[in-house]
Amino acid sequence: MSKEDKRNKFLSVFPKLVDELKSILTGYGMTADAVQWYENSLNYNTPGGKLNRGLSVVDSYAILKGKKSYEELSEEEYFKLATLGWCIELLQAYFLVADDMMDKSITRRGQPCWYRVEEVGEIAINDAFMLEGAIYCLLKNHFKQDSYYVELLELFHDVTFQTELGQLLDLITAPEDNVDLDKFSLDRHSFIVRFKTAYYSFYLPVALAMHAAGISDARDLKQAQDVLIPLGEYFQIQDDYLDCFGKPEDIGKIGTDIQDNKCSWVVNTALKLCSPEQRKVLDENYGRKDAQCEQKCRKIFEDLRIDERYHEYEEKIAEDLRALIARADESRGFKRDVLTAFLGKVYKRQK
Repeated sequence: MSKEDKRNKFLSVFPKLVDELKSILTGYGMTADAVQWYENSLNYNTPGGKLNRGLSVVDSYAILKGKKSYEELSEEEYFKLATLGWCIELLQAYFLVADDMMDKSITRRGQPCWYRVEEVGEIAINDAFMLEGAIYCLLKNHFKQDSYYVELLELFHDVTFQTELGQLLDLITAPEDNVDLDKFSLDRHSFIVRFKTAYYSFYLPVALAMHAAGISDARDLKQAQDVLIPLGEYFQIQDDYLDCFGKPEDIGKIGTDIQDNKCSWVVNTALKLCSPEQRKVLDENYGRKDAQCEQKCRKIFEDLRIDERYHEYEEKIAEDLRALIARADESRGFKRDVLTAFLGKVYKRQK
């Protein structure tokens, strides 16, 4: 099955889940206009991204169960896995609706952020909560009878809190309206990206698939986490690098991290290497909404050869991750191919 066919099959499940969620509201006696509002929010905020997190649940399960294609999964089996995948996409939607308001962002996925849609405004705060609530409605409806139901609940609760910890540290470290590079460091950056991105984007899809496949030994979950968390950090460092050094035509956007005062790997690496004179330039120009200030920062990054240092980092982390994967114990049913597949998606990506 092609990548596009996998995506379309996954997308075909979402309308059924929307109808299910609408019926829950109707059962509570919600008015028709409120039900319509919820449907609009679900459809506007959830299915528009790349869907990599949700699709990874199905892909990981298929590998763990030794399936060569989606066609080898029964309809019921596929639907349950896709439902788990959509629960991650709902979690992502919840984070993004809230994050866009906190960052005062303008657009998301090529359209206005939800809070900027006419008549939405601050109602988006409640809509974010309702996107999160949908996760637990779906888990209850489809997994309550399964032996791993409590583990699913704990995973979503734990990963949500971990992501919010990363978001908190990011918000207090690099607010757009108050630039203080003294708060930046590579250690702080590592904590932010591991908690804000790696847990829910990399570990959660595999952990969910493992529970569904009956592979839930704490040692197996630990060895998956030991690879997937640093892999998620590598993914975010790639994003930071591409924002600064990638070509807009390749990455599909113009990088804004410098002007937005992002606590990125690029600036943190520069702060570790720069001279007092270069540090002064960064202090005076980083995080300013000014193209000339941005160029001065870029010049520092070029002079420090951050580009070369990134490629050195990339080769080293890929080597380390391959070694970790090679040592993974498969005696209890876990398969290294799950981790290899994730590394393959990330290594040397250009967008």
